[in-house]
Amino acid sequence: MPLLALVLAVFALGFEQLIQWQFGAMGVVGLAMLTIGVKARNATCTAIGSIILLMLLTGPGQ
Repeated sequence: MPLLALVLAVFALGFEQLIQWQFGAMGVVGLAMLTIGVKARNATCTAIGSIILLMLLTGPGQ
């Protein structure tokens, strides 16, 4: 069980670094809002995080 938790933590940190590298600080904010919203079962927070990530993915800079 501790090995699985360690692997998941490493994966989560790696994914966060990938988002930070690709989309900058706003990507991390969007990912954090999405994660917090899912864990807290808060639809508003989840929607805001999803919209931030969606706008970063479809923005004019890409």
